[in-house]
Amino acid sequence: MRAKRFIYNTLLLTIASLAIRGIGLTFQVYLSNKIGAAGIGLFQLIMSVQVLAVTFAVSGIRYAVCRLVSEEIGLDNPAGIRAAVRRCMVYALSFGSAACLILFFGAYRIGAIWVGDKRTVLSLRILAITLPLIAVSSVMGGYFTAVQRIVKFSSSQIFENLVRIFVVMILLNFVPAGNLEYACAAVSVGNVLGEILSVALIMLLYFFDVRQYGKERKKHPGMTRRMLHIALPMAFSAYARTALGTLQHLLVPKGLQKSGASPEAALSAYGTISGMVLPVVLFPIAIFTSVSEMIVPDLTEAQMRGDSALCSRIVNRTLSICLFFSIGVFGVFFAFARELGLAVYSSATPGYFIRIFSPLVIVMYMDTVTDGMLKGLGQQMHSMVYNIIDALSSVIMVYFLLPRYAVTAYVFTIFFTETLNFALSIRRLTKVVGVSVPLRDISLPFICIAGAVNFALLLLRLLGLPISPSPLVIAVHMLVTLLFYYILLRLVSCLTSSDVRRFATLFKQ
Repeated sequence: MRAKRFIYNTLLLTIASLAIRGIGLTFQVYLSNKIGAAGIGLFQLIMSVQVLAVTFAVSGIRYAVCRLVSEEIGLDNPAGIRAAVRRCMVYALSFGSAACLILFFGAYRIGAIWVGDKRTVLSLRILAITLPLIAVSSVMGGYFTAVQRIVKFSSSQIFENLVRIFVVMILLNFVPAGNLEYACAAVSVGNVLGEILSVALIMLLYFFDVRQYGKERKKHPGMTRRMLHIALPMAFSAYARTALGTLQHLLVPKGLQKSGASPEAALSAYGTISGMVLPVVLFPIAIFTSVSEMIVPDLTEAQMRGDSALCSRIVNRTLSICLFFSIGVFGVFFAFARELGLAVYSSATPGYFIRIFSPLVIVMYMDTVTDGMLKGLGQQMHSMVYNIIDALSSVIMVYFLLPRYAVTAYVFTIFFTETLNFALSIRRLTKVVGVSVPLRDISLPFICIAGAVNFALLLLRLLGLPISPSPLVIAVHMLVTLLFYYILLRLVSCLTSSDVRRFATLFKQ
């Protein structure tokens, strides 16, 4: 029953996450065509500052809500759920409002002096309005994840994205061509309106959902202390990591300029990698994000009950299945990178970088799941320390290497730091649970994906559908490749009948 519940909720969250990312990627392609790579680069700089402000606004509260509510469920104390959410809401509004005021009144200093581009100031002031709303949304996200009804939260996120896109597409029609400041401001306004309506919807869903747990009939004197014990250490670690990450993003265009590129060329190169290539490469990570979120309450409940054997089974089987999928995604990106870049962005440059980054998807996807497992096992501090090491290494490498080696150094930095983070995380997970992934589960999927790619190319060529930079043709080639990959995984018994039966039983239900 636990396995079915986990798979069911993970599937729901995955479908919603893929929908959100699909909408976002489509919108990113629209923006790149509307404002160009330089405009994307400028907005990426704005968002790097916004991410830092959001980190302060949230201050670790989403995980704290998820952990507290999961603990109350594990202790069979439904009355404590309302208390946990109420305290976390006060915490979130306090930090969110403070972040809003700091960003709004400090926008000029941040944009003109720190970022070094006055065109970012207007957008930063607009985005400041979203910070209390994002903090509230984080509380709701933690609650719905813990109670395993994430479809309600995901529906609000999809609604938010649709509103944002609708508003932005209307406003961009009134922006003069080439005016990147107002174009970024239009996108920011869309974010604000989308966030307002999204929070209104999710709060309405919460009030209907939480009634099943009854009203608080007693005080919970230890709840605030437990919340702060979870949220504040994560918050301070997140501040450090995100500040370093923001610094890294601000240093990239400056480093590219020092290497000899013009300001616009530097923004274009930065925008191509960060705003165009990485969203495509990271699109399937929605599946791993779903798994990492859904695994937190299950591991927390098992740990609270002292069931170490269940923890070990969850961790090892999840790692193996995620490894199979990440290797499949790597093969698809590597094989069809050029045509994919041309199909999505009508340019060969993104495709070139998609192929370069394709091996890294294995590391990045697995690291996402590993981080989720560490949080579920109460090892969030170790995870945050590793993330800080990752971010600090990125800043140092970008600062010293980019002026000399330009884009090559930026690519190398991403590879090195992501690999370092994963190595540290999986080492810690091995110490806590005991990770054991058979060698055949690592080697055979590479053979399977190589065969799947060639089988798909041969079959579709024989059927009169050779590879070409057409969105439909690329989609067919990818789907057929993944189908062959699944068949080969079954033939070599990487995916077992037990795994398939779990999914089949789920859909019969």
